[in-house]
Amino acid sequence: MLRFIFSGMLETMGEIEQVEGLDSLGSDPESISACVAKIFHVTRTEVALMELTGSMLSFLYPEELKTAGAIPLSSSAVAARTARTKQAEIFNGFAEVKHFSVFELVKLGDTGLDDQVIQKLMSAPVLARNGEVDGVIQVSRKAPRPAAAGPDFTPEDLRKLETVAARVGRLMAKGKAVAQATLSDLKIFST
Repeated sequence: MLRFIFSGMLETMGEIEQVEGLDSLGSDPESISACVAKIFHVTRTEVALMELTGSMLSFLYPEELKTAGAIPLSSSAVAARTARTKQAEIFNGFAEVKHFSVFELVKLGDTGLDDQVIQKLMSAPVLARNGEVDGVIQVSRKAPRPAAAGPDFTPEDLRKLETVAARVGRLMAKGKAVAQATLSDLKIFST
C-alpha cells in the first residue's frame, strides 16, 4: 500500500527505484548528488547540496564550492529563503531572480562550459526527523541562454525533489551519526 501511495508521487517505477536507491548509497555528498542528477536528468554540476551550520549554509557539493564561501541565513539568497521558510520552490526564470551569482563564477569540474549560468532552479529544504532544517538541495538547468536550458521544471518535479530531500535528510543524519561515532572512538584512543 505504501509503495502504491509513494508511486503516485513519481512518474515511473524507474523513478521510484532511483529514489529508493538513495538509501543504499553512502552518505557522502558526491554519491548523493550523482544519484539526484540521474533522477532529474541533469549533470552533476547542476546539483547543489548545502548543510546548515549555525546561521550559515555551507556547500557540501559541488566540491569546488566548499571553499567559495557560505550563504548567511539572513540573506536574500534563494537557498537561505528555502531554509528559513522550509518551503520548496521552482524558478523557471532564475536568471531574472536576484541571487548570489558569485557561486556561478566558480568553474565546476572539467566541463569547459564557462558560459553556462543557471536558467532554471528548484530548491527544497533538507529536514531532520524533528523537522529542523539540516540543509538545502537544489537542482538546476544551466545554459548560456534560457531557450537552451531545456524544459521547465514542473510541480511534479518539485514534489519529486521534496521526496528526494526527505531521503537526503535521513542520509545526512546517518552521516553525522557515523562522524560522531568516529570522533568518539578517536577521543577514546587519545586518552
